[in-house]
Parts: sequence; structure tokens; C-alpha cells
Amino acid sequence: MTFLTVITRGLMRRPVRTGLTIVGISIGIAAVVALVGISRGFETSWETGMKSRGTDVVVSSMGSALTPKPFPAAVVERITPLPHVAETSSLLVELMSVEKADMMIVSARQWGGFTWENLKLVSGRMPKDAAEKAVVLGKTAAEVLQKKLGDTLQLETEELAVVGIVDGGAVVENGSVILALPLLQSLTGNEGKINIIDLRVTPGSTKDEVSGLCEKITALVPEARAVIAGEHIRDSQAYKMIRAMSWGTSLLAVLVGVLGVMNTMLMTVFERTQEICVLLAIGWKRSRIVRMILWESALLGFLGGLGGVLIGIIGVKLLVTMPAIRGLLEPDLNPQLLAIAVAISVVVGVFSGLYPAWRSSRLTPSHALQG
Repeated sequence: MTFLTVITRGLMRRPVRTGLTIVGISIGIAAVVALVGISRGFETSWETGMKSRGTDVVVSSMGSALTPKPFPAAVVERITPLPHVAETSSLLVELMSVEKADMMIVSARQWGGFTWENLKLVSGRMPKDAAEKAVVLGKTAAEVLQKKLGDTLQLETEELAVVGIVDGGAVVENGSVILALPLLQSLTGNEGKINIIDLRVTPGSTKDEVSGLCEKITALVPEARAVIAGEHIRDSQAYKMIRAMSWGTSLLAVLVGVLGVMNTMLMTVFERTQEICVLLAIGWKRSRIVRMILWESALLGFLGGLGGVLIGIIGVKLLVTMPAIRGLLEPDLNPQLLAIAVAISVVVGVFSGLYPAWRSSRLTPSHALQG
């Protein structure tokens, strides 16, 4: 009988209990995969959206909300003359309820600005000018809202014509309702205000020059803060809170798994007292008994980790197809996150087995006679 056989036989002695323990760990690890994958996906989706528009620097006032606070559009006039500024484009971006969708990105853009350039028409046309009461929909937004060319879209108190369906090259772009800046300013009572300035730097600008430009803009514009594109979401209080909550909830779920594995291994030690004593009597060292228990708990953690990764992936894939979330983000389920999730599960298993392993090491062959 090999060492591995002893380990697997110990776990299969009570298959129902072992199975339920693995399910408990799997649920905890699935929470890690789902919550962390979604929070990371929120960041990477917005970063990809910035890249698709060709934005190098973002000027905004990210507070505790998911969208930046509005500030005067006249701020742009202070930024344009600065060295290394090639182009600017003003935006007013809101997360709001749009007809059937509880939450959708509504992106109002400066007419003629470069933020319109990445939009490739799938069908229809672009608005004729900034005054036309019309919108174009990202292809995902069109599917969620069930809109086609010629339909009207109720936005706040106004009905706007759907004149085009576009592919923006990124999840957040394809999930957006896009219109000219003055229209949304008027509809939301934000005349003369914006909440984002997308900025392109002059070609050939070094990283240090771009960082220096961000510092100059931040000093010059107290209403907002300039950061390299993609970092404005990561540095926002709202995203930091979401990330902290996702890890906090995940750790609570993992803690439940720790208690489950510890209970299973303690019961295993109690039930196998005579077997362990016999192994000691035939020459097994106490260190080998400890390794046996730790390997059993690590194997429980590993199997739970694999199950958790599978459940987490399936759960997230189903979740992002829901209309309330579709088009807002693409979960970041990269191999590194999945490997970390399995590693956490194995560590949980080993940690949970420490006390049961210590208990088993205190047994002596004479304990077998007491059974």
C-alpha cells in the first residue's frame, strides 16, 4: 500500500462528507473568481475603451461615484495651450436607466472631437450635426434595448431617433448610447458642464513628459485631476471600495471553507485513531502521520479549488449575459487569477489541516487499546 493510497482511502472513507466539504470550498473559491474577476474586468473594460478611442490622458474628478463629477467645460481652454497636448475632446458620461435597461452607459461627446473616430458604422449613419436629436447605439446596447434603425429612444424626457449602430472596438463602447454633447447637457440640466476630458499627447512624447503634463494639468485645474488613460478608474474611490468589498466577501466565503475542512479532518482523525496508532506501532514516524493529514487536507483544497474555478467561470459567464450588466464590463478571468484561486484553496486546505495534524501526532500506540 503506497502513501498516496493511504491518503485517498482516508478521504473516500466518508464520501458524502468529503463531497460536501469539497462543495463548501468550491463555493468559497467560486466567490473569489467571480467577485475579483468582475472587479478587475470593470477596470480593464474601461481601460480598453480608452485605448480604442486613442486617449492618452484623462482629466476627470472621480469621487465616490462610478461616474465623475461635472465641472465647467471652460476648463478645456486652460489645458489646450500646454506643451505636449495634441487634441482634446470633452465628454459627459452618465450611468443611467434607459428604457428596459436598469443601467447603461450614456456617452455624450464633443461634436467633431476625436472620440467619434473609433466608431465604425455597422448600419445607418452618424448624426448630421450636434443639434440633431439623434443617437447612435453600440451594437451590444442595440441588442439589450432591442432597437433598430428608425426606432426612437426615450432618454430622460426626450425621444431621440436611432440613426446608427456602431462597433466601438471595446465592450464599454459597444454597450453605450452615444450622442452629441449639447443634447445630454440639456437633458440632464448640465449646460456648460462636462465630466471627462479625453486628451491625446503629441506623437513622440516620452512617459516622463506625459507624467509631467498630468502634474501640470492637475495643478492648473483644481476642479479635476489628470491621470494616464486607464488609471483614472483604478484610482477612484468607488473602484477601490468595490475591489475591497469583493476581496472582503471572498475571504468570508473562504473562511467558511476553512472551518469545513478543519471539521472534516478532525472527524477523520477521531475516526481513524486506531489506524493511526497501528501505523505508529509498525514504525511510521510522527512526522509522516502529520504529512498524511496535511496531504489529505491539501488534496481536499485542491479538488475544491478546481471545482470553484469551474463554478466561478460558469457563473460569471451567465451573469454578464444579464441585461442589467451586459455591455458594462467584460470579466477578467485570466489564467493568473484562476491559478491564484486554486493556490488559495490549497493553502486553505493545508492551514485547515494543521490542528488535526497536530492532534494526530499526539497519539501513541497505546491509544489503540482504549478503542
